[in-house]
This record gives sequence, structure tokens and C-alpha cells, in this order.
Amino acid sequence: MNDAMRAETVQINGHDGESIEGYLAQPLDTTPTGGVVVIHHMPGYDEGTKEITRKFAAHGYLAVCPNLYSREAPGASPDDAAAAARARGGVPDDRLVGDVSGAAGYLRSFSSSNGKVATIGYCSGGRQSFLAACSLDLQAAVDCYGAFVVGTPPDGFPLRVSPLDYLAADLSCPLLGLFGTEDQYPSPEQVAELENILTAAGKDFEFHSYEGAGHAFFATDRPSYRPEAANAGWQRIWEFFGRHLATD
Repeated sequence: MNDAMRAETVQINGHDGESIEGYLAQPLDTTPTGGVVVIHHMPGYDEGTKEITRKFAAHGYLAVCPNLYSREAPGASPDDAAAAARARGGVPDDRLVGDVSGAAGYLRSFSSSNGKVATIGYCSGGRQSFLAACSLDLQAAVDCYGAFVVGTPPDGFPLRVSPLDYLAADLSCPLLGLFGTEDQYPSPEQVAELENILTAAGKDFEFHSYEGAGHAFFATDRPSYRPEAANAGWQRIWEFFGRHLATD
């Protein structure tokens, strides 16, 4: 595998055509390939998320992470930008869909794109990956422990969002869900509820839950990191994208 890449900050056209910051990582190999929109977690557009974006490029995919907090705190540190976004209850759903749509279009504009695009998101980004997959024409989507796809946030929770279970009938692509059995948001019961909803809707999906893992088990820079679960999850991701983003 040739893992040579280029990574840089770029500007993309997001919701309503507004220019927002993004982090692009692309293989230097020009062989046609699929693209991945990386949706960052609630802590924001941070170094950990940029590392994940580069990881996809190292595995041969075009990848871009839109900075969903560009408008709340332009130029601010990830912590300050995340605090500003939390104070407003998170990113509005319609704006998220517009930003991901712009990011997907940006990836498809590359001469090295095969036209196929997937989303992946972590934490709040997992919920948003599901939302994007129910709102846009995508080829695959990954939800990594996305909270409140079903269920509503408790009082005082920083995200003011609605459940998305009513959108299940509109899921446009295969969905991979990766969860921890020790997580509270989403809990195993909420994961099972979503599984039942998707099954009833006749959708193409696969869910995997990992024992001993809680929320944010992919995050290498946090105490919640669980290497065994994360490594198994990454293997699922590579297999999933290998099936659905491959050039025909």
C-alpha cells in the first residue's frame, strides 16, 4: 500500500453556499478512489479528528473533515469553539446536512474521485452521520456511538436535538454502527431500539457492540480509549468501506 499523502486546511462551500474551513487529506496516488466525510465529535475540530482524517488518506481514500464550528468561533481553539457550540445547543440539523453535502460535493470534484462518498462520525458526529445518510445520496455511512438517534437528551444536556428515528425509512445507503456495551448515550437498549427500527424499515445495516467499552472508545487521547475494541472497530470500517467505496 502506497500511503504517501498531502494534508492541508482548505475552504469548502457549506450550508447555503457559505465558505467554511475544512481539513483535507488526500493520497498522492491518483488512482480513482472513494471519499470519506469525517464528522468530528462534540469536542470539536481537533488534532485527534485530523489524525483520523489522515488515517483514511493513508488507506487510500480522499477525506475531508468540515469544521462544523467555523461560524460560532472562527479562528478559535477547538476547546473554545466547542464551548461556543455547546452554549448554543449544538449544530442545527439543517446546517449540518448542508455542510456535509458541500463536503461530499467537494470530494467528488477531485479528478481522483470515483464519485462514491461515505460519512463517518463519532459521538455527536455519529448521530450526524446517520442524519446525513438519511438526507443525502451517499454510498455508505458509519455511526460510531452516536447519541440520540433515538431518545432525547436529558434536562441540562449541552445538545438540544431531536431523535432521528423517524428518518430511518429515508436511509440512503448501508449503515455500519459501532457501539460500547458500557455506554450510556447510546445505551445498549437504545442501540437495540434503533436496530429494530431499521429492521422494520428493511434497511441494509450491521451493528457491532464491544464488551468493556464505553463512550469514545476510539479516542486514543482520552481515558475512555479501549485498544482492543478500537482495533476491532477499525477492521470493520476498512471491510465496510472496501465493499461500498471500491471503484467498479
